[in-house]
Amino acid sequence: MTKTLVFGGARSGKSAHAEKLAIASGKEVVYIATAHAGDGEMAVRIAHHQRQRPAAWTTIEEPLALGSTVQRWAAPERLVLVDCLTLWLSNLMFSGGTAYPEVGEIDLPARFHEERAALLGALGHAVGDVVLVSNEVGMGIVPYGAISRAFTDEAGRLNQSVAAVCDNAVFVAAGLPLVLKGAPC
Repeated sequence: MTKTLVFGGARSGKSAHAEKLAIASGKEVVYIATAHAGDGEMAVRIAHHQRQRPAAWTTIEEPLALGSTVQRWAAPERLVLVDCLTLWLSNLMFSGGTAYPEVGEIDLPARFHEERAALLGALGHAVGDVVLVSNEVGMGIVPYGAISRAFTDEAGRLNQSVAAVCDNAVFVAAGLPLVLKGAPC
C-alpha cells in the first residue's frame, strides 16, 4: 500500500501522470474530485476532466471532508486518486464565509485545521494505495494581497505535510515526472 503525492505547476501534466499511475496499478480506481463549480469557467474544466476519466472509475465529489472520504474508500484492492489538494485547500479556506482582510492576520476557519488533521491521519492509516494531486504555487512571484499570500503559505505547508506521510513524491514539469522521494513511478 503506497501513498504518492504528484505535484507541479498549472498545466504541468500532474493530473495526467496521476491518472497513468492509477491505470498502471490495475486496481479498481476511486477518483475523489475536490473541485467546486463556482462559475461557468470552472464548470467547463470539471466537465472536461469528467470526460477524460475512464468510465469504469467511481467518482466521488467531495469539496471539504477529504480525510473521512479517503478513509472510507481506501481498500487493499483499490487505488484512491485525489484531484486536487489545492482546490480542496481553497474550499476550506473560504468555507466559513469569512470576508478576509486585505491587510493584517488571516484567521482561517476552525474547520480548516480539523480537516487538514483528518486528511493527514487518514493518509497515515489508509489500507490501500492513494495518489494525491496538488499544485506547487510557491515557485513564482510573491502574490499581492494578504489572502493570496496566506493561500500560498498554506499550500506550501500542506504539500510538505502530505509529502512527509507519503511513500513517494513526484514533481511534474512540462509533462515530465521527477521522483523526489521513493521509487520511480
